Amino acid sequence: MSANKISAKLAQNFKPALIVASVACSVLAAMAQTAAPGVVALTPVEMKWSGQGGLAAQGMEQLNLVGDPAQPGPYTVRLKFPKGLKIAPHTHPDSREVTILSGVYATGYGDTFEAAKLKTLPAGSFYTEPANVPHYIEIKEDAVLQISGTGPSGRRAVSPAR
Repeated sequence: MSANKISAKLAQNFKPALIVASVACSVLAAMAQTAAPGVVALTPVEMKWSGQGGLAAQGMEQLNLVGDPAQPGPYTVRLKFPKGLKIAPHTHPDSREVTILSGVYATGYGDTFEAAKLKTLPAGSFYTEPANVPHYIEIKEDAVLQISGTGPSGRRAVSPAR
């Protein structure tokens, strides 16, 4: 058998192995993006808040504790809201779980901001934001929330019906 025929035969036999290896590498890369982070232990002094962030509207501050909501995978962030802030109806592409750590926060669900439908949530309260469900907020007292979800996340404004 010639060297060319041997090379062709080897290539033909290794092609399925290369495909399997390629798929395995892709799966591992995807898992690495969503894998749980290493150990995180932060005191409040060690936490670095930012006025910028994918979830922070103007006047707010954001702290990424685990992950990054702009990237694929699990994340946990904290958001600081100043008293009096109102955010118009909007949605998020991911489902999120929210705990009010301090302050008084009010939220309502729907395409239009309706103050009468706000539910006031004091510190210690918990609520969910299902994916793509319009909701709006009003901050009754400076508030800090902790939000967990699986990114990528973001905020999309809802246009009121005309």
